[in-house]
Amino acid sequence: MTLLRLPSSTAPARPAARTRTRRGRADRRPRILIALTGLFFALLYLPIAVVALFSFNSKKSLTVFGGFSLRWYRAFVHDDVLISSLGTSLRISLVAMAGSVVLGVALALGLVRCRTRLGSLAGLIMLVPLVTPEIVTGVASMLLFKGLGVALSTGTVMLSEITFSISYVTVILRSRVAALNPEVEEAAMDLGATRWQAVRLVTLPALLPAVLASAVLIFALVFDDFVLAYFTTGVDPQPLSVRIYSAIRFGLQPTINAVGTLMLAGSICLIALALFIPRLFGRRGGLDILSGE
Repeated sequence: MTLLRLPSSTAPARPAARTRTRRGRADRRPRILIALTGLFFALLYLPIAVVALFSFNSKKSLTVFGGFSLRWYRAFVHDDVLISSLGTSLRISLVAMAGSVVLGVALALGLVRCRTRLGSLAGLIMLVPLVTPEIVTGVASMLLFKGLGVALSTGTVMLSEITFSISYVTVILRSRVAALNPEVEEAAMDLGATRWQAVRLVTLPALLPAVLASAVLIFALVFDDFVLAYFTTGVDPQPLSVRIYSAIRFGLQPTINAVGTLMLAGSICLIALALFIPRLFGRRGGLDILSGE
């Protein structure tokens, strides 16, 4: 008499257990990548943290911390040379922001509305400053001004910064213009508005969040810029970034730590404002605006 052997009820559980084991291994984060990421951020931000810490040092030392004090911030406020350079940087940033935003909005509207090969070529040329090393742009700007017989001054810095910043504004605004419904502008013209009135009363208000965000971003970028300002500035007055570099060449002073900390805090606040502005208008997040999506 032959006995039939029934299959074991626990046999199908083995493949499932193996699948769970493989999934568990796949879900484990590789420790070496976590360590490398932590090392990267440590090397990136620890020097900045040290500069910020020693800006509050009570001693005139860059290696020994003697306690918290606002001594070097008061020294910066009473330094006429640094204050003059700060005012120069603010003027350059404001002019570059205004000029690049006006030209960038016009260029973005033209690139989106122009459907010809010329428009495609102009869009390609517009991207060139974004991929060109800034030192190349700085040297080229200096040679251009020298060739034209123009003396390097604050005005040449403004012109160079405006030229360099137009591409950033255009990239931010181009996709926003493309996302607008052209029928709204056409409806305004059907109601009696001219082309300029339709753009001024319909298109520009719709672009206002992106315009403000790009303006704040350009202000922060130009204020911190060193390479382009170094090659196109004159002897005096110099932007703050160039003045700091000139001071460091003769020895690092604790006042520079205070200036650098203030510049870093100002840049962080401006970028945070650029990201927060679209939310004030009930639009999508600032990251979508700045990334051009």
